[in-house]
Amino acid sequence: MNKYKSILLVEDDEVDVMTLKRVFRKISVDNPLYVCSDGEKALDWLGEHRKEKPGLILLDLNMPRMNGLEFLHMLKKDKDLQVIPVVVLTTSADLNDRAESFRNNVAGYMLKSIDYQEFILSMTVIRDYWQQSELCY
Repeated sequence: MNKYKSILLVEDDEVDVMTLKRVFRKISVDNPLYVCSDGEKALDWLGEHRKEKPGLILLDLNMPRMNGLEFLHMLKKDKDLQVIPVVVLTTSADLNDRAESFRNNVAGYMLKSIDYQEFILSMTVIRDYWQQSELCY
C-alpha cells in the first residue's frame, strides 16, 4: 500500500478491527489506519478529512445505522470521494451483495475468513496489489 496514504476501515466488530490491526503488523503495513464503526461515521470522517483522503477504504457490509451498501451509494455520489478505491471485506457471500458492490465500482470483494492464515493471505494480496498499482487521484 502506498506508505504515505492512510487506510480507512469501516467496521463495527471490534474483534475484526483488532484482527486486522494484528495482520497489518504481521505483514508490515504501517499506513495510518482510521476506524469508523458505521457508514455514517465514515462519511463524516471523510468530510472532515477531504484534503487528506485515504488511499484505500476497507468496508464491511453488515453494520448498524448505515450499512456498507448504503455507504457505497453515498460515497459514489460525491465527485471528490468516488475516486477512493474501496475493497469490501465482509462475511456476506450473498450474490446480490456482491453484484450491488460491483455496480458501485468497488475495487474488490473479499470474504472474511475465520481461518487466520487465510485472512493473512487475503490482506497480503490487497497490500501487494496496492503497492504495485500506485494509484494516484
